[in-house]
Amino acid sequence: MAKAAVAQEHVRPATRAKREQILSAAVEIFGNKGSTNGTLADVAEQVGITHAGVLHHFGSKQKLLLEVLAFRDQADVQDLAEKHIPGGPELFLHLVRTAIANVSRPGIVQAYTVLSSESVTDNHPGREYFEERYTTLRREVTEAFRELCAQEGVTEPDTIAMAAASILAVMDGLQLQWLLHRDVFDLGEASEFAIRAIVNSVLHPGPELESYSHTP
Repeated sequence: MAKAAVAQEHVRPATRAKREQILSAAVEIFGNKGSTNGTLADVAEQVGITHAGVLHHFGSKQKLLLEVLAFRDQADVQDLAEKHIPGGPELFLHLVRTAIANVSRPGIVQAYTVLSSESVTDNHPGREYFEERYTTLRREVTEAFRELCAQEGVTEPDTIAMAAASILAVMDGLQLQWLLHRDVFDLGEASEFAIRAIVNSVLHPGPELESYSHTP
């Protein structure tokens, strides 16, 4: 074994622990201040190290920001044996379970909400991440709808792509409302209600909204 590998092996636990400390601080800082106003100096101060110390572990603010986003994804699947979101109809239940779990991790939810909103601005370092994330999730949820329709013997409607985008939008929107008013509704219950409503609208479409209007 090379000396470098031996040295790396000896320092890895301490390095990992320090990286996790920095990452936890960054989640809080970026969640409270955003990626523009939150600085590496803020992160360093919270951890009790120097600015250079943060750079030693993550290289740059942009790399730390991307690690914060990846941390959120890892938190979503940390309890799954395969470490990846499930496919098929089980995906819808996983999304509900994720919303329920998010109630106990508001810091991660806030960081994600702030950074995803900022990502629409020019040259934001997280834009590519969110573009890829939404593209992937829309594809996976759309495929889950296809499998669910086949399982239930329902002819696949032309609305499943819109339904997939709607599920992602309603989950993110509910997270934003919940961060503002946590005592108004339960995030898990509201997410389950919305996802169930959208899934049922695909499997058993109801009447058009205009049919409920009786305005002359």
